[in-house]
Amino acid sequence: MADVTYYVALPFALDDDGPVAREGTECTSAHAAIMRAEVLSRAEGHIGAVAFSRSGDPMLGEFSDAVLLRAFGDVPSDLSGL
Repeated sequence: MADVTYYVALPFALDDDGPVAREGTECTSAHAAIMRAEVLSRAEGHIGAVAFSRSGDPMLGEFSDAVLLRAFGDVPSDLSGL
């Protein structure tokens, strides 16, 4: 199977240990992920959000590192775990 690129908007909330990721939303394009992340960053209970992409082969479960498209609000500086 050929590589596939996924676009995701991921919101963050604040808990006792600091910022934590909430459930991400898969989007149809980079632009859609950026727009959705902006909306999520302003939603009640969220302190920020990021839009990112990942490419890889889902059949093999091999994916490249996430590529940050845009960040909104107060998000962790280390997003290597995406």
